[in-house]
Amino acid sequence: MTAYIFPGQGAQFPGMGKDLYESSEQARALFGQANEILGFRITDVMFEGSEEDLRQTKITQPAIFIHSCITAQLAGDAFQPDMVAGHSLGEFSALVAAGALSFEDGLRLVQQRALAMQKACEAVEGTMAAILGLEDEVVEQVCGGITDEIVVPANYNCPGQLVISGSVPGIDIAIEKLTAAGALRAMKLAVGGAFHSPLMQPAQDELRAAIERTTFATPVCPIYQNVHAQAETDPAKIRENLVAQLTAPVRWTQTMQNMIRDGVTEFVEVGGNGKVLQGLVKKIDRKFPTSVL
Repeated sequence: MTAYIFPGQGAQFPGMGKDLYESSEQARALFGQANEILGFRITDVMFEGSEEDLRQTKITQPAIFIHSCITAQLAGDAFQPDMVAGHSLGEFSALVAAGALSFEDGLRLVQQRALAMQKACEAVEGTMAAILGLEDEVVEQVCGGITDEIVVPANYNCPGQLVISGSVPGIDIAIEKLTAAGALRAMKLAVGGAFHSPLMQPAQDELRAAIERTTFATPVCPIYQNVHAQAETDPAKIRENLVAQLTAPVRWTQTMQNMIRDGVTEFVEVGGNGKVLQGLVKKIDRKFPTSVL
């Protein structure tokens, strides 16, 4: 059984998609459609922009989504997923690839998500930090013990790697406490805000309205969603979980473990630089083959 997995922010790279554009008429049509939907030529930034240009949330999210979706579409009949999952933003790419969302609707939602998150980041200063070398339970306890500030687990990436999110003072306190608790590393990340935390509530409210206006179909295979790491095929539940995702943690470790429990034999990463999720799979369970589409 093959699981196709789709990356989120952090998988961007200069020149992304240029090879697809130059080698495929189908890709050129899809990139053209993307430029039209977004209202600007994102292809210029993707193909010629710097790492700094690509790091802006309003660029990063649609760029990775477009790259992943076009990569999956160009695979044609070779793309036969038994199950799919996407890391944060990647959940939207996974839904398009599995036929639950159209490319056009998915891109519109991703653009609205990116702009709403950008706005939430500008309204309240927040940040994130990677905590390495501690059990998840220890990190959860420390975050739960900080009551004056917002600090929550945000990304369960793999055993021994948990990203936390919250207010800047809250993250500073947590880093100090987690270092004292024995973390190998506790470092702030270069991100625009406190993603997957309660500070994203305004963005979630905005996105909910957009998601409720969008048509979702039954996917061709189960999608394992971030909020609970379980397989879903019901469009109503998929929609609900997609809204909840903005303020809830990404349970990636549990998602991979559940896919393994449900019989996956190989993981294929789709889009982006092809490194991020393969690396996490290897840290979760080394015996499963991974490749890039």
